[in-house]
Amino acid sequence: MSMSERKTIDLEQGWDFMQKGIMKLKNILEGLPEPQFSSEDYMMLYTTIYNMCTQKPPHDYSQQLYDKYRESFEEYIVSTVLPSLREKHDEFMLRELVKRWANHKIMVRWLSRFFHYLDRYFIARRSLPPLNEVGLTCFRDLVYKELNGKVRDAVISLIDQEREGEQIDRALLKNVLDIFVEIGMGQMDHYENDFEADMLKDTSAYYSRKASNWILEDSCPDYMLKAEECLKREKDRVAHYLHSSSEPKLLEKVQHELLSVYANQLLEKEHSGCHALLRDDKVEDLSRMFRLFSKIPRGLDPVSSIFKQHVTAEGMALVKLAEDAVSTKKAEKKDIVGLQEQVFVRKVIELHDKYLTYVNDCFQNHTLFHKALKEAFEIFCNKGVAGSSSAELLATFCDNILKKGGSEKLSDEAIEETLEKVVKLLAYISDKDLFAEFYRKKLARRLLFDKSANDDHERSILTKLKQQCGGQFTSKMEGMVTDLTLAKENQTSFEEYLSNNPNADPGIDLTVTVLTTGFWPSYKSFDLNLPAEMVRCVEVFKEFYQTKTKHRKLTWIYSLGTCNISGKFEPKTVELIVTTYQASALLLFNSSDRLSYSEIMTQLNLSDDDVIRLLHSLSCAKYKILNKEPNTKTISSADYFEFNSKFTDKMRRIKIPLPPVDEKKKVIEDVDKDRRYAIDASIVRIMKSRKVLNYQQLVMECVEQLGRMFKPDVKAIKKRIEDLISRDYLERDKDNANLFRYLA
Repeated sequence: MSMSERKTIDLEQGWDFMQKGIMKLKNILEGLPEPQFSSEDYMMLYTTIYNMCTQKPPHDYSQQLYDKYRESFEEYIVSTVLPSLREKHDEFMLRELVKRWANHKIMVRWLSRFFHYLDRYFIARRSLPPLNEVGLTCFRDLVYKELNGKVRDAVISLIDQEREGEQIDRALLKNVLDIFVEIGMGQMDHYENDFEADMLKDTSAYYSRKASNWILEDSCPDYMLKAEECLKREKDRVAHYLHSSSEPKLLEKVQHELLSVYANQLLEKEHSGCHALLRDDKVEDLSRMFRLFSKIPRGLDPVSSIFKQHVTAEGMALVKLAEDAVSTKKAEKKDIVGLQEQVFVRKVIELHDKYLTYVNDCFQNHTLFHKALKEAFEIFCNKGVAGSSSAELLATFCDNILKKGGSEKLSDEAIEETLEKVVKLLAYISDKDLFAEFYRKKLARRLLFDKSANDDHERSILTKLKQQCGGQFTSKMEGMVTDLTLAKENQTSFEEYLSNNPNADPGIDLTVTVLTTGFWPSYKSFDLNLPAEMVRCVEVFKEFYQTKTKHRKLTWIYSLGTCNISGKFEPKTVELIVTTYQASALLLFNSSDRLSYSEIMTQLNLSDDDVIRLLHSLSCAKYKILNKEPNTKTISSADYFEFNSKFTDKMRRIKIPLPPVDEKKKVIEDVDKDRRYAIDASIVRIMKSRKVLNYQQLVMECVEQLGRMFKPDVKAIKKRIEDLISRDYLERDKDNANLFRYLA
């Protein structure tokens, strides 16, 4: 049948037919016995709407059908849906609501299919809300608006029941909360304003009540366990039925009530707070503390500050322990002072290991805790023990590890590991230059007296120091190690020279170590009157050295030499290992039986201090090679000495020690002198680039530049500025005494 012949359907008749279809749909939804829609039913309903919308005016009923579509929902909601919801309460009301919402969505889906033709043309042309939206809006305006308050309260009450440990139907809550989200049709404002805001308020109140009780009853670890558990449960809650956007807001509320509000009380609990946890090494609780407090704004600040206090206190306790031990030893006149300091450094290393592990593990490598650890160690590592600075203690500690027969018996791996740790500690010490100077002195003794246990370790620690403090720091030390290798080569070529020149015979076996002055600590080169036997050696070596180079001057440092001489005593001949000084003194007795103090002093041409030290080692110490009159324990200038021909010893070779001069004062003076130069250089560098600078800034920049090696004293800087002004490197501004200019 063609278009023109189609029978016009009027509104009443068409709508009656549609009503039957809508009625059938309602019955299906209400669960009444009703066969499902067949495709013929669906096609008939769709076609009726299509026909009623495509008739010529005035029979185009699009607008009326659009209105009736909405009225069908309103009528169903008012007559059936609302009454069924109003008669139920709490959980039952929620179940009914979920069922009604599900049905409503089905109804919208079917009806919008029947009326689909409206969507395609009428609505599109007039920019009206689409059918789907109209259907959902009916539910929102009639059901949701009336009930959302009741629904919200019922949901929150169920959440609180769950928090108290009761079982609830989580799937139900998930479905109810989905309604809040879906009703927004893409917007979250209904969920946020009608449900979430109140739920968050309730959460705060709930945890505030809990926390106020727990903080009084529980220890810090127990409280943290509960807090962590609560946070876990709330996260779980979001996963099961709240909308994912609630998670950060919800956790923030819980953290605020459980942690932020009571942070200080928790951390400072007397027997279980942060101090106690550190004291008792409660690693797990500390890790938990870090996890929890890292979540709240600035939460870690107080934790790291307590950590710093704790480490500082432990370090200061070690310093005090070492101080006490040293003073008791001094009181008992025991000469094991060095041992105490060894123990002290060892303990500081252990302390650092322990708390570095804490920083890496418990505190997840957080910069705040690295900073706290650094600051704490800087405090007590710069204290020093019994008049020895930490720089000296560290250098001595290294010496003990690296020299033969040191007090530390360690495997190669352990030595490497310990050296690594010493270098780490050095980072905390402000006087690195002082360490370098002490270290060089001790390195020199190890190298020159063949005391170094292992070359590889010597080089290895220099590499580590270089990485930590820069190349300038270790250049001299590296030079010293290299010097020794060159000296050995030099000795080999000297021996070759002797075998090729029979005339050049020193008469005794001679080993000379040639060193580069600039690398080594400065030594006094005295004009010791050498015995004739030794003068010959010096001459022979000079001749050899001239064949190698004309431009280098040899300075002989007798104080570092050693000598093996044979002592022909009545009981037996004993080989004596002595220093060059001691040998020269003993050789005098080949030509005289008895000598006075002043004769020895004149013949050797040495200072009082050196002669006293020398004679004491030969006549008052363990091996009495010389007899002294009067026979006292100290040397005075009126004493006489003679060769002790009766001397004997069970050994065939003995070493007669000459106690070294205490070089601490000299090292400190040398370092002070170097510092003056360093400050001068720094001031000139800064002024050269800045041209004009005020006093405050100059001092600040100078301290910053030199801070890597030592902490310059402001007074010292001031003094150096004055000195540079007097030497015309800088001048004061005429109008402003605090302003300096650079003079090129």
